[in-house]
Amino acid sequence: MSFLDNLENNLKALESRDEKGADRSDRQRRDAERAQAIAAAPWAEKLKQSPFTQELLGHVTRLGHQMRAKVYITWLGQTLRLEARGRKLELRPTPDSVVAAFIENNEEVRTQPVNLEGKPEELAQQWLGP
Repeated sequence: MSFLDNLENNLKALESRDEKGADRSDRQRRDAERAQAIAAAPWAEKLKQSPFTQELLGHVTRLGHQMRAKVYITWLGQTLRLEARGRKLELRPTPDSVVAAFIENNEEVRTQPVNLEGKPEELAQQWLGP
């Protein structure tokens, strides 16, 4: 076997070992994400079915109209994203509750827990208010 053949075989062996390691880490990441989604599923369902969510959407739409800004409403998997004038509000289900993430200029400014039995007007005012 020549030197070049030996070198080629060694490179192939290294590449296949790297791919196996990458596949393993990808699989572990996907499994962790799946476990997180399963744990958050009850809260995601509450978020989707809750009267709180419907009232919140009504309030942010009204506030956006007063500001002359369109409020974009998007479901990203289990997360509800509201967006207006560079501001975003994401309601993210977690295994313990729903968390509101306030995002401005694509940077998360703060997070706070959401009480789905509470008043959605307060959350809408915190997000779009002055």
